[in-house]
Amino acid sequence: MRTLPLGVSLVSPTTTTSTATPINSPLTTIKKPSRVSNFPKSGICRASQVAELFPTVLPEIVVREARLEDCWEVAETHCSSFFPEYSFPLDFVLRIDRLLAMFAGFSLPNGCRRTCLVAVIGGSADDTFFLGSEDFKIGGFDGKFSFNKGYVAGILTVDTVADFLPRKGPLRQRRSGIAYISNVAVRETFRRKGIAKRLIVKAEAQARSWGCRAVALHCDLNNPGATKLYKGQGFKCIKVPEGANWPQPKTSPDIQFGFMMKLLNTSSAA
Repeated sequence: MRTLPLGVSLVSPTTTTSTATPINSPLTTIKKPSRVSNFPKSGICRASQVAELFPTVLPEIVVREARLEDCWEVAETHCSSFFPEYSFPLDFVLRIDRLLAMFAGFSLPNGCRRTCLVAVIGGSADDTFFLGSEDFKIGGFDGKFSFNKGYVAGILTVDTVADFLPRKGPLRQRRSGIAYISNVAVRETFRRKGIAKRLIVKAEAQARSWGCRAVALHCDLNNPGATKLYKGQGFKCIKVPEGANWPQPKTSPDIQFGFMMKLLNTSSAA
């Protein structure tokens, strides 16, 4: 079992390697199996290919907190980005695993917060008609259903748990005032449209609303595109002292991560 911000995995692949597919890679990515699959490499499992029958024209991108109605697409976006080479039926099993993990893994220590953000295509920024209570939440998801849902094209998790930051003081207390970004993933079809940037901007606004003074993340050193993205958004690489016991995402030992941080302008409106 691995401790992951989006949930705990019930599936434990043993052969791993690093790829440049995800934007942010706190998870394990999988080697291409020797048997060539006849299924398309769109990142959508056969059970969900109906989504490809109705391609959406991309006039508007809305970034918001994930709702219960988004759960399957969040799991699918996550798996298609971090585990792109799985073929049916294992890809379907992995998505079910992620779906369960999103609820099982959202238990938080007292005083900590976590939310999943989604970038949706074809939705509306001012959804008016909802089913469900404003105050009802399951895990990190709003317990609401909209009549104008949209199609999830990107995801991001932001929290204040700070499990990947060094503890402070003799009591090894959690770092406070630092939000941690993880699981940034955009569906292959919708990449290079500014979706990852918009998710990050929204995560920063969320962190400011929580009273955080900085945001942090780990970036795969073999993913120059992701490094360029984060530096363009104002993140700076933090050099970890040699020999320091600094936690990193639990994944393949072949993947090397750099730690990046950005100070927030807390005077900005959230």
